[in-house]
Amino acid sequence: MKRRSFIAVAGLLPFTARAADTPLKIGSPAGPFGDILGFAIERAHAQGLEVKKIEFTDWITPNEALAAGDIDANLFQHIPFLNAAIKARGYKLVPIAATAVMPMALFSHKVKSLDQVPAGAAVAIANDPVNGARGLQLFEKGGLITLKPEVGDDATVEDITANPKHLRFLQLEAAQLPRALDDVAVAQVSLSYLVMSGGDPTTALLTDGAGDPHYALNFVVREERKNDPRILRFVDIYRSAEVKAFILDHYGKYLTPVW
Repeated sequence: MKRRSFIAVAGLLPFTARAADTPLKIGSPAGPFGDILGFAIERAHAQGLEVKKIEFTDWITPNEALAAGDIDANLFQHIPFLNAAIKARGYKLVPIAATAVMPMALFSHKVKSLDQVPAGAAVAIANDPVNGARGLQLFEKGGLITLKPEVGDDATVEDITANPKHLRFLQLEAAQLPRALDDVAVAQVSLSYLVMSGGDPTTALLTDGAGDPHYALNFVVREERKNDPRILRFVDIYRSAEVKAFILDHYGKYLTPVW
């Protein structure tokens, strides 16, 4: 019995060593958060922890890849978005650490202020439920529509109770919204996608506010990995004073760390 136990344990050692040597794979979009992740990965490498960035171009694939075990963690979503994805697809995913808040904003290539939006104009919001709701709340904040009370993250166009300018709401994939600015009067655009498209965040007509922890982007992992020491070590490196300084130096005009 003792000999068999020794053989079993010894047989596990090469696998354990290989697992420790395999780089962590962290999924993230390109743009500001991808740049910040890359900087944190450089810091991790200097400390002997190998991490690889896996870039995605949409907001669906990162959770599918994580749930399938193709990546070890992702960093692109706030908790309301994660909760909606879990509800829709049954993912066994959990947030483990908040990082920074990326404001959402209304932009236009056609008007200089929201009071210039013409009657009957086409406007655009994200087509995923939570961020679409976030866009609708921005239009309400700007005085263009009224929503049912307290719909919050569940708001849809069906919850619009007043639309005095008879705006026509188009719902598009988030990555397509910067391009829509040439075709619609106003569009809700994530600052991350705006920067990637060459836009200027300071031209926003209205934002939903910087630093709101409700919209902090979180590291997300599969439930069984929430206490993984290598992932937690990288999270600590990411949430360091050095990375915070990098964020503030490069993106401090619109991106707010929450640690």
